[in-house]
Amino acid sequence: MNNPTTLQYSQHHLWVLIEGETATVGITDFAQKALGDIVFIDLPKVGEHVIVGEIFGDIESVKTVSDLISPISGVIAKVNEALTDTPDDLNLSPYGHWVIKVSGLSTPKALMDAAEYEIFCSD
Repeated sequence: MNNPTTLQYSQHHLWVLIEGETATVGITDFAQKALGDIVFIDLPKVGEHVIVGEIFGDIESVKTVSDLISPISGVIAKVNEALTDTPDDLNLSPYGHWVIKVSGLSTPKALMDAAEYEIFCSD
């Protein structure tokens, strides 16, 4: 499994990169493999609030539709609009394509480092 050590991970298979007061969020390699070929992503709007543990969008693959569960709380600062036209970019490189950027962060809870996430995924 490919999990960069520079990222943190949620139990809902999203990665988080916190830089100052902004967090970048994307799906993990594990999530992409479990979903299969991603064909659609429903993204929130800039300015919306996200709350840890609540749904902020969904992602559809040829196998299923899955909710995107926020690993952090804050305000949507940016969404990766390119994914609405080419969601399959996530198939090629889940760590190379972010989904949302969140500002005004509250302290994230229950994020794992790469080693913890690998153990979590193997259970």
